[in-house]
Amino acid sequence: MDIRIQHLTKRYGAQTAVNNIDFEVKTGEILGFLGPNGAGKTTTMKMIAGYLAPDEGDIQIGGQSILEHDMRRHIGYLPENNPLYLDMPVMDYLEYCAALHGVPRAETPDRIRKMVALCGLNVEKHKRIGELSKGYRQRTGLAQAMIHDPEILILDEPTTGLDPNQIVEIRKLIRDIGKEKTVILSTHILPEVEATCDRILIINRGNIAADGTADMLRKQAQGRQVLHVRIEGTSSSEEMLRALQPLPGVEAVEMLDAGAGRFELQCLPDAQTAHEVFQICVRRQWILTELVPFETKLEDVFRNLTMN
Repeated sequence: MDIRIQHLTKRYGAQTAVNNIDFEVKTGEILGFLGPNGAGKTTTMKMIAGYLAPDEGDIQIGGQSILEHDMRRHIGYLPENNPLYLDMPVMDYLEYCAALHGVPRAETPDRIRKMVALCGLNVEKHKRIGELSKGYRQRTGLAQAMIHDPEILILDEPTTGLDPNQIVEIRKLIRDIGKEKTVILSTHILPEVEATCDRILIINRGNIAADGTADMLRKQAQGRQVLHVRIEGTSSSEEMLRALQPLPGVEAVEMLDAGAGRFELQCLPDAQTAHEVFQICVRRQWILTELVPFETKLEDVFRNLTMN
């Protein structure tokens, strides 16, 4: 089920939390929703989930406007603070959530069994929620978000409190879910976004700062391709430098270490520079011992887009 956001705006008094944003999420797509604290992520997710009403704009889910139709039955939502009834046993809580979401009573036991297995709750399922570790509480929150088999999942910091093994399991679970459902995932753990999400949307001060895959954002951020090259041969480093400068797609060459024959090449984004470097080494009988593309880290992209 697709999500379409049109001119969405939300204000809290004089503060504009979300400022006239537009984006779409397609069925089977996992969108990583990033931004610094106070950027408008949680407010946007709450509006999509139906917990907050927008001041302006519209949210269409499966072509239906949330302003005209109650679409909450199609959505599973895991809030950031994961509010749970700590005195309730896990199984009772999931039964209660199934009833709230309108799951038919005859189907409820089967749905609970599936969620317990899917979220790895079997060992702890008879405990009270207050007796669970933070990781198992997070799993319980995931189970309640999916108990009614929604077409859309909105997950605000879903791996908070999980150990590394649990994080890997939850990532796999989200990827598997994303093959059939629309998933919006908010997190501050940038490697998790790259490992889990198909696309990244960065919001800053209520505005969309970037939208694309991790590779696209890196290319946009650096604007060029950077290669680190090391060459051994009978020629001098200065001669190597002069030979590298006119290669197609090369904008600039810097000598990093003359004695070691190490260079940095600034190249056009789509240039086949690595191939050209290899070919010139073959023609001149130089030994190419290093050819490393320098990649802008997603952390750097995020920082550049949200620091101002």
